[in-house]
Amino acid sequence: MQPMDVTTIKDSHIIRGDYFAYIRQIPDASVDLILTDPPYNLSQYSTGNLKFNWRKDINNDLAPWDQTVFSPREVEDDFIRILKPSGNIFVFCTYNLLGKWHEVFDPRFDTFQFMVWHKTNPVPKVRRAGFLNSCELIICMWNKGHTWNFTRQNEMHNFIETPICMGKERWKNPTHPTQKPLRVLKHIIKIASNPGDLVFDPFMGVGSTGVAALGLQRKFLGFEIDEDYFAAAGQRIRQTKEDHASASP
Repeated sequence: MQPMDVTTIKDSHIIRGDYFAYIRQIPDASVDLILTDPPYNLSQYSTGNLKFNWRKDINNDLAPWDQTVFSPREVEDDFIRILKPSGNIFVFCTYNLLGKWHEVFDPRFDTFQFMVWHKTNPVPKVRRAGFLNSCELIICMWNKGHTWNFTRQNEMHNFIETPICMGKERWKNPTHPTQKPLRVLKHIIKIASNPGDLVFDPFMGVGSTGVAALGLQRKFLGFEIDEDYFAAAGQRIRQTKEDHASASP
């Protein structure tokens, strides 16, 4: 068993390393919400990045980490082991893996549903072939007795519409090709957990889930294997805690 390379910031622990090396060290029934964005395995369908002399290149290849084959079955037992009986799982997904997530997890939970995130500013189809990739799926799983903060009917659709990350929220160095907007993450965290709960992201990238969780008075645990993403996550999470501390009376 490898020793953990842990950075601790108040109410959060972020670990640099491979999910598969460290997941067994998380205690049983200790996590309130798993909210994560694992690899989509879309690179195998890529026709290559698009280069232009009049605009920024369009990245179709995502990143080398997306070329590693990911199977939902690899995380099945440990996700269920570490989740509290009152816990929820939300996983960003796309069309090519939806059926695989359903095949593995639907028999293990009372409820398997999905949300749709509609991007109001998706990457354009410069060659005008096919549809714009303006929607992503978010798988939702829970058992009876799970935490659920139902608000108003018009706020509880399985659909959310926001821009993709841009402006100050988009982390620039390094740039993460699939950074998720805080508005989407906070929406889920508010519904599926309570203040003081532990939110876990085993593929945290530049730490957006942690920023969202800590901003809503939750605790956070995250794994990230990439050294540059891990450093960015630590910087963002530390800044979030400092901002909240300075805003407190």
